[in-house]
Amino acid sequence: MTPITIWGTAGRNIPVDSRRPLGGHNVITLVFETGRPARIDRYAESSSGPMGAAARERGIRSAVGTPVIVEGRLWGLIFAGSTLEQPLPPDIETRLASFTELVATAIANAASRASLARLAEEQAALRRVATLVARATPPQVVFAAVAEEAGRLLAVDFAILVRYDPQGTLEVVGTWTRTGAPAPTPVGGRLPLGGRNVTTLVYQTGRPARIDYSDVSGVIGQVASRDWGLRSSIGVPVSAESRLWGCMVVAFSRQGTLPLPADTEAQLAGFTELVATAIANADSRAELMASRARIVAAADETRRRIERDLHDGTQQQLVTVILDLRGVQAAVPPELQGSLSRIAERVTDVLDQVREIARGIHPSILSELGLTRALKALARRSAVPVELDLRTGRRLPGHVEVAAYYAVSEALANAAKHARASVVHVGLDTPDTVVRLAIRDDGIGGADPAGGSGLTGLRDRIEAVGGTFDVTSPADGGTTLLIEIPV
Repeated sequence: MTPITIWGTAGRNIPVDSRRPLGGHNVITLVFETGRPARIDRYAESSSGPMGAAARERGIRSAVGTPVIVEGRLWGLIFAGSTLEQPLPPDIETRLASFTELVATAIANAASRASLARLAEEQAALRRVATLVARATPPQVVFAAVAEEAGRLLAVDFAILVRYDPQGTLEVVGTWTRTGAPAPTPVGGRLPLGGRNVTTLVYQTGRPARIDYSDVSGVIGQVASRDWGLRSSIGVPVSAESRLWGCMVVAFSRQGTLPLPADTEAQLAGFTELVATAIANADSRAELMASRARIVAAADETRRRIERDLHDGTQQQLVTVILDLRGVQAAVPPELQGSLSRIAERVTDVLDQVREIARGIHPSILSELGLTRALKALARRSAVPVELDLRTGRRLPGHVEVAAYYAVSEALANAAKHARASVVHVGLDTPDTVVRLAIRDDGIGGADPAGGSGLTGLRDRIEAVGGTFDVTSPADGGTTLLIEIPV
């Protein structure tokens, strides 16, 4: 029993919000046991239990209690006591009942408002996470947001998101702490499953679990109680594509903390569903990227093979024909030499065309001498003057060099055909594990990748190798392509 508010001289020294045990024969216990009004007219003679003793100490001689019923449940009571010799009036229960109805209405209204406020907070938290998921935000960002939103919503000390590995370990993928201090086990930390602890229980059963950390075991239990200082926690499974993927944990480290409400697992389920969606989206994007990369790689290999076939087969045969014609030309009468010379020139023109076609399919200089030499060759052949700033002294993976080469090639072709540019600046840098390309012209601008230009295919090629592609092309402001490709 907890006093909420007190009036009168007899209750002056009773602290509000103090907890007292029920039991014995007294008005408060009788109301609790029966759910009906109760009266004791000779309190000093017939009351017992802690509450009876407290009333006698304050000189109460008679008392009446009327229950407060909220939504069909006994919530509390209104207690009226008197220190006078004569008993309380016989109609006092009826008179108190009118007050208890008002109290019950006020409590129900307050509870409804609090419930609506909690629901609004929960929906707002879920909406913020759902927005991240809808925007295809990287999973690690979603995981961190889920931990923070769940922790703040439930007012716990810690929120932890873990992923289960097939090897029987868990990996921490998202954390939040009430104090803002770094989590004892950081993101990326791994621990072996086993023993009695909430994450192992969820792993073993596939169902939500609650646990008091006074009785835990296993490496996870030791870390949770020793490093994290956990005293109680709830874990809810995260399933992706009908498979147990991980666990969402909220926990307290404070002593004397009330247990989390019974609907906590249901509230966490909303977050775990969003985590599952983020995982499925990431898997789909990864599969799509891998598929696109395979298609691009297959196309590039086909281009290389065609280029080799043209170089080693058709070109060599044409060169042989030209040499044979030159040899025959010297041995025939003068009146035939002019015809043979013209035939040799036509074959030479065909050879040049084949070489140009082969260069467009896949430049052999790129495979043989690398990206820097290939870009210099592109600049020499460009119809628009090109300024090169190439800061790389190493060979890059083949798919990266091919993507960068065709990005520059397409940009130079667009500048010549559409931009009316007087100069194109090409900057290449390879810091750490990324290739950065900046291609700028001083043309008329207005390039739009969505308009079906070659920029659309170029964006697809760059994104297929995991890169990013950004176009800035204001009217009369030139066009700038900023490209990053992971190495």
